[in-house]
Amino acid sequence: MIKIYHNTRCKHSRTGLEYLKSKTDNFEIVEYLKNPLSAEDIEDIIDMLGVDPVDIVRKQEDYYKKSIKGKNLTKEEWINEFAANPKIIQRPIVINGNKAVIGIPPENIDTIL
Repeated sequence: MIKIYHNTRCKHSRTGLEYLKSKTDNFEIVEYLKNPLSAEDIEDIIDMLGVDPVDIVRKQEDYYKKSIKGKNLTKEEWINEFAANPKIIQRPIVINGNKAVIGIPPENIDTIL
């Protein structure tokens, strides 16, 4: 089943959700700010995306700017930061099987459908 990790307050996430709805109705919405992800879930998502953890950071978030910017964190440290501060994770993230993509722009979602 397709999953979309979604933040209802984020314009990009809402756009990605609407795009996904236009393609299929067979998906699950995961509101990851209300239902926090485990460190294991986050590591799995990073691995499915095939990126370095820093590539999924929302660098415009205040927490990132004040507490993380300029630090050289290990993968494990990034995962712990994401688990403790999920607002700094890019969104939406869409997963289909063992493939994942960040839905910005929303057309990126096509690559895993």
